[in-house]
Amino acid sequence: MAEIVNLRQARKRRARADQAAVAAANRALHGRTAAERDRDRQEAERARRTLDGAQLSAGPERDGQG
Repeated sequence: MAEIVNLRQARKRRARADQAAVAAANRALHGRTAAERDRDRQEAERARRTLDGAQLSAGPERDGQG
């Protein structure tokens, strides 16, 4: 004898499985730990400071007037 299947429950079960698969894919694509975000922020700040420190200032001799 065949097993009786409640179609409403089967649809809900399948929808939950689909949502879980999408969520797992999003976590893989977008998920980063707080430590990773902090590290990237610190690297960007360090690069900005290095670039600002190497910038030539526009003094009177470099203003294009002399």
